Amino acid sequence: MVKNNIDTEQVILNAAKKLFSAKGKDGTAMQEIADEAGINKALLHYYFRNKDKLFEEVFLDAVKKFSPFLKSTISEEMPLFQKINLISEAYIKMAIEHPFVPVFILSEVNKQPELLIQKMFNGELPNFPVFAKQIEAEIEKGTIKPIQPQQLILNIISLSIFPFVFKPIFLIGMKKTKKEFNQLMQDRIQLVPQFIIDSIKK
Repeated sequence: MVKNNIDTEQVILNAAKKLFSAKGKDGTAMQEIADEAGINKALLHYYFRNKDKLFEEVFLDAVKKFSPFLKSTISEEMPLFQKINLISEAYIKMAIEHPFVPVFILSEVNKQPELLIQKMFNGELPNFPVFAKQIEAEIEKGTIKPIQPQQLILNIISLSIFPFVFKPIFLIGMKKTKKEFNQLMQDRIQLVPQFIIDSIKK
């Protein structure tokens, strides 16, 4: 039994995260969240007027550690290969823990990109131009093969995130279980950055 307002709100958020992760936003009903949280629907609506508001809170909680880490890592001075490892690992681990996030970003980015940037990064995107300059510098030094920095950045993001967006089709087409898919994603924490690094290093 929840003891106070803070406990109740956290119980609701935990229940919502569990269901959103398993069924997605559209596949989850407010009544299911109330049942999972062990409260009645009226109390759920007292804390969160509708599912959109609740989902937004769960989303913001999911990215509150990832977004600052991504911004600081991209801007920080460190070896390029180490940076690729850290960025890819952060994307994949975030998506494993919060599988609804990539799908939500994909659905929202073409609707209100400025609002999404505000929610995720407080209005200030990671400094990708700085990252691009670092890539250009490594090309100049001859440590990596020539590649457009933008292409390399897109490779890091897409290889890390796209499998989570493609998951429903992958499960059907490859006849895999969710457990098997999750293991594949765990494997990609190491496989993806190594694949990217092997593709560019001389």
